[in-house]
Amino acid sequence: MASTSSSRYAKHRRIGEDEELEETEEEEEAEEELERFDDFTIASSWERFISEIEAICRQWLADGAKILMQKGAEGVPPFENLYMIKRELKHGKRVYSMEYHFMKSAKGQNSYWDDDTHSMQLSFGVDEFLIIAPLSASGVILDDPESTKLLSSVAIALSNCGSNWPAFVPVHDPSRKAYIGIQNLGTVFTRRFEADRIGSQVPIRLMHLEGLHELFLSKFVLSSTDFPARVKVHFSMKLSYRTPEYDHDNETLDSEATEPLTENEVANHPRKLWDDDCPWAEWYSAEDPVKGFELIAIWGERTFEETLVMAEVENASSFDADSWFLQPVVSQYMVDDSIGKFVGFASQLHLLVNAYESSAEAQFLEDFVADTSGQDNSKSTATVPPPSVIDRVMKDLFSDGTGNYMEAENKYSRAMRGAPADSLFGQFCLHALWFGNCNIRAIAVLWIDFVREIRWCWEESERLPRMKSTSSIDLSSCLIHQKLQMLTICIERKKSLNREKGAGYKDETSNSTAVNKSRKGSAGVVPKMMLLNTFQEMHAPYTQDAPLMTEDMHEERLHAAEAFGNAIGLSGQLERDILCSDMSAFKAANPDAVFEDFIRWHSPGDWVSEDKTDGNAGWPPKGKLSQRMSEHGNVWRKIWNDAPPLPVSEQKSLLDPVREGEKVLHYLETLRPQQLLEQMVCTAFKSSADILNKTMYGGFKEMKTKMDQLYATMASTLKSLQGNSDVNDLAGDLKRLCQVFEHIEKLLILSASIHRKLIDAPRLAQAIFYDYFNFYLPKMGTSLESICYEKEFTTKEKVGMYERDAVSNLFPPPTANQSWRKVLSMGNLLNGHEPMQREIIFSVQERISNGHYSGPTPLCTNDEQIQTHRMYISGTSNDLWVALSVTSWD
Repeated sequence: MASTSSSRYAKHRRIGEDEELEETEEEEEAEEELERFDDFTIASSWERFISEIEAICRQWLADGAKILMQKGAEGVPPFENLYMIKRELKHGKRVYSMEYHFMKSAKGQNSYWDDDTHSMQLSFGVDEFLIIAPLSASGVILDDPESTKLLSSVAIALSNCGSNWPAFVPVHDPSRKAYIGIQNLGTVFTRRFEADRIGSQVPIRLMHLEGLHELFLSKFVLSSTDFPARVKVHFSMKLSYRTPEYDHDNETLDSEATEPLTENEVANHPRKLWDDDCPWAEWYSAEDPVKGFELIAIWGERTFEETLVMAEVENASSFDADSWFLQPVVSQYMVDDSIGKFVGFASQLHLLVNAYESSAEAQFLEDFVADTSGQDNSKSTATVPPPSVIDRVMKDLFSDGTGNYMEAENKYSRAMRGAPADSLFGQFCLHALWFGNCNIRAIAVLWIDFVREIRWCWEESERLPRMKSTSSIDLSSCLIHQKLQMLTICIERKKSLNREKGAGYKDETSNSTAVNKSRKGSAGVVPKMMLLNTFQEMHAPYTQDAPLMTEDMHEERLHAAEAFGNAIGLSGQLERDILCSDMSAFKAANPDAVFEDFIRWHSPGDWVSEDKTDGNAGWPPKGKLSQRMSEHGNVWRKIWNDAPPLPVSEQKSLLDPVREGEKVLHYLETLRPQQLLEQMVCTAFKSSADILNKTMYGGFKEMKTKMDQLYATMASTLKSLQGNSDVNDLAGDLKRLCQVFEHIEKLLILSASIHRKLIDAPRLAQAIFYDYFNFYLPKMGTSLESICYEKEFTTKEKVGMYERDAVSNLFPPPTANQSWRKVLSMGNLLNGHEPMQREIIFSVQERISNGHYSGPTPLCTNDEQIQTHRMYISGTSNDLWVALSVTSWD
């Protein structure tokens, strides 16, 4: 019992002691809260400034990356993984901006050489960081004391809230990129940062890896005598090369020429441009969208113990680098929508669409050419090139073209209804795109002169240039091209008639009473058919082909047939001429034939047979003409009676070349402006696309898909232009089509440039284009509004080992003219070219159990290593930027 009661007493005593202990702890917490109370009535402005920084940092620390992004943290372009949130603070008369940079996801240990690394992360080896600087246009800090005081304020605030964020303050002019910084690593270690820049001639010693290695060692060794025999220094390097610019000024035709060309020789040997052999070069010279390439050569981390090894690395070939990455330097005009920035087919097509909008202002083209001085409208303000320019265009158009133009093999061509690019009208449309500023007045002047030249060819029986010698008309093309095809045929027939007349040819077609009983023009016996009166075999004659007709002629014939066909069986004079020709040929092949024989062969439906169906038909066959052929005054019988027996070889052609030729010229001379511009728009779009489609671009899959989409879009849009179209309704669609055309034209030129520069590395060329295609894709909307697109293309493609030779060819050895500037080389040359930038990271790691960093601490184990010193170096022969971080044990 005694022990039990003693135990119970002890238990109650412990409970009481615990209660007293809890009360004591509560009192101490209350005292601490009172101690932490900020009495701003007696605090200095500096203390209040620190407290404000601390409050902001505590809030950011408590929120974390996810919540800060929800609260409006902004991405830091062009980095995909880096975000930034900032606040403004006031201290005295100065206003400061404090920025906290953080990452959405953790960064890999060896990822500092990738494109998603901020300069502060790369320089100091940190992931997240604070920067505080004056809020001014330049962010200048006036003196070192202010920088130190500002950094101390941030360090105290971060220490109070338990944060280990590294903090940086710019020193002096930020253009020097000079910083000081500090980072608290728990309660044991502190990392301090400093960085500065040499913005003028770099000392020779620091242009070489040996000197830079010694500079790093000097940061933790008091003197050269204290250099340890072997210090394990971790080393990594990144070299950036830029392909040399093409030296146009010093280009000569003969690479061995030593004497400069005279002025006359220069004029006779124009400078060769990059796209001289591209399909569009006949019409314009495109700015090369690929200004060059940047090659990144990376040496992965390795360890060196001697300074002399640095000389070997400096003299090593760039082919020894662990990785190569290639990035094209793309011209800004690729993403710039400003008017006049890009000049190509798309820009000129846009002007042509504007002219199409103006075409409804007048009924005749001459109205646009007439003197309209004093009138304030588009006709009076539009400029027209001088007559000398017009003469040059006409001379080019009507030069002795081959006429062997190629029809575009595209399933959408028929829907677009344009003329082939190499045809006469196709060339007219292409010339019009680049004639003056392609306004309606200039087009009217050019068209009138164009038709005048065509009439001259007609009157002089000269062949039309750029037109095929053909016996058919392409009804899938535009009507103007059909008319020019018809005129080409008429000129050939007209010349043939003139030659026959000159040779004394006698026209026997007028002698309708001439009778010749000999058979002529037979194509063979008609099976199972005999002549009614003579029981002779019936012969099928050779007949003339149907006369050539353009689309509008077919429509006229159809309308005539609808109006008169049921009444007389013939729709007009053309049908009468065809029937008379067939009857004459039938009579020549069958001299003893009668009208009923012709009907049985030509129109079996008009012969009503009365023979028995048992197959034992007698002779002559029993039957009669149909009712319409039996009527009194039947036109067919009258034509039969008048038709002379003439084979095709002796007949007059159904096509009257003189009459049809004059009809074509009348059409061209009286064409309404809107009708002309509609056909010009269709032909210009189709011809421009066909020219671009001849480009050699390596068969990039994405480019081929876009070209197919362009043709489909054009076919859908241009289809609305056929017939009576409303100009106002179609103008917007056509302008959107121009925008689509421009995007694809830019990409096509880019693909051609990449393909020819990397023709020996097709996989790499395809990969680089694919990267840029995906980068550019958001830009390719169909809206007329410009899309804001300020992002810079920075994607790099890894170069395979087997592709390095092809890439190195982008860096030809410097010529004598290019190497006149003697400079001190940094080494690491690639085909004689030094890197435009060299970046190095030196670092030293030490176990905590060794030397200065050893000591009893519950936060670290004796086997743990820390990076005691780290130096990032970036520079050229004229610029050097050094950033150092040192970890100390407090």
